[in-house]
Amino acid sequence: MILKYRSGGEIRNGDRIRFHGEAAEVEFVVCDAANPETEWYFQELGGGVMILDPKVSGRTFIPASDLDDTDDLVFVSRAGSPSRDLK
Repeated sequence: MILKYRSGGEIRNGDRIRFHGEAAEVEFVVCDAANPETEWYFQELGGGVMILDPKVSGRTFIPASDLDDTDDLVFVSRAGSPSRDLK
């Protein structure tokens, strides 16, 4: 399973994003039942994306089934690429 932003790009671990208009980061992507680090999320929720969400000073999990309806998740840049000002 490949999870994608509404814009069509693949969601990857470490992506810098805007979430609810704020700078955030994709902590991890859950798309494979064979990954022991995310297996629970896959089995319980069917995959999705964990966001490090500064708006709530914590984490937000977006199930894969909700990604198409999540218009406030916007890709900014890949981890390891030159930083942009996200403020």
